Amino acid sequence: MKFNPLLGMEINGQTFSYKFFQALQLISQTWSQRKAAKELGISAPVLNRRILEAEGKLGFKVVESTGAGSELTSQGIEILESHRRYLTKMEPNKKPVICGGHISSGLLATLAAEFDLDAVIYGSDDESSFYLAQKELLDILALDDPLIAFQRDLDFTPIAFDHLVLISSPGDEINKLEELINSQFIAVSSSSQRLAWKTLQDRKIPFEIIKEVKSPFEAYKLVENGDNTHTFLNASFFSGSDILEEETTHVISLVSYGEFNPEIEAFVDFILGPGQRIVGKQGFKSL
Repeated sequence: MKFNPLLGMEINGQTFSYKFFQALQLISQTWSQRKAAKELGISAPVLNRRILEAEGKLGFKVVESTGAGSELTSQGIEILESHRRYLTKMEPNKKPVICGGHISSGLLATLAAEFDLDAVIYGSDDESSFYLAQKELLDILALDDPLIAFQRDLDFTPIAFDHLVLISSPGDEINKLEELINSQFIAVSSSSQRLAWKTLQDRKIPFEIIKEVKSPFEAYKLVENGDNTHTFLNASFFSGSDILEEETTHVISLVSYGEFNPEIEAFVDFILGPGQRIVGKQGFKSL
């Protein structure tokens, strides 16, 4: 089935149907109310009355007469452009759109290249990516941490396992957890670091989070350029101490919104099948 929604819009508290915007579009193309009316299958007086009624509701003119016919006023052009942008947002994506955490989106970018999937892929934090998914803008939501999926009862698909490694400032070598007492950490929001923090709390090891950032790469840079600071980052992307490997092992997952898209379904099947070989090569633990 092919859907072609005809959408109206509210302007300054007044509601206008799609017919008004159709009229503006055709007048802008034909420079003639008579030709626009013919395209719409109505008489020129009916179209003129439609325009005048709209102008009465708006309180300003949207169409003006010229020596060559009719044209939109600057305000009419602004209204038409706003409606066009609105329609563009409602159009289905021509390319699959994937967005997720920095770690999971990086893995999916590699898998998409191997599968020859021409997709638009964005890396962000899990919360921001989930926000886009709620707006129905994604075909695949990738999650660095399954917490969001658990909290919202999402039907997620595990695609790999990963764990966290301890990254410390240069020259600050940590061999056992007790050496982290009263240490300062850089945190990454919406990440699986929650597993590390909980472990430290359970072991009664006091610590301080001195800064929270959105990207693991930013956290890494801050620690590398800092003094006596630490962070926990994904072993698939960073080298560090496996001091909490067992406690921080977690699943990398995705939520598919393309159940009726054969291309998306085939891509997910590839990830769970032949793609697991690539998962392992990328530093993750395959399923």
